[in-house]
Amino acid sequence: MDIQTQRDEGLQKVAELISDIKFAMMTTEDESGTLRSRPMTTLQMDANGTLWFFTSVSSPKVEEMNSHHDINLSYSRTDKQDYLSVSGTGEIVRDKAKMAELWTPWIKPWFPNGLDDPDLVLMKVTVTQAEYWDSPGSAVVRLYGLAKGIVTGNTDALGENKKIVR
Repeated sequence: MDIQTQRDEGLQKVAELISDIKFAMMTTEDESGTLRSRPMTTLQMDANGTLWFFTSVSSPKVEEMNSHHDINLSYSRTDKQDYLSVSGTGEIVRDKAKMAELWTPWIKPWFPNGLDDPDLVLMKVTVTQAEYWDSPGSAVVRLYGLAKGIVTGNTDALGENKKIVR
């Protein structure tokens, strides 16, 4: 996964969280208004805060995204109690140079013809806002923060919660 330094200071923490969490649950809206989620591998977060994924142009998520451009990506790292929700707009990109830049052999089982597979496209998600919950690093520190919160009512030691709007 390629996570680049962000030009937008607010997105730098988002980039750091994504770098530790390879998979996202991508949520789109189908024609009946039902929300559907599926796991996706984040290939890159470029310096502009854009997220890149490989997908099949014939997949339902592409049709859903074409009708409703809004997408949500949920990232979770339960061992550290870190959570991230990213909202953005999606579009399909057929840039062969960008595809070659992001190609990895891990994609080949789904696209055996590689970059020449006519069904292979990139999904670009332009981040519009994000919210994260970042807990302290170790279990001991998290337990201390929880105990402190129970005793004092002050939850600051439990971690940081921040919303970023672009």
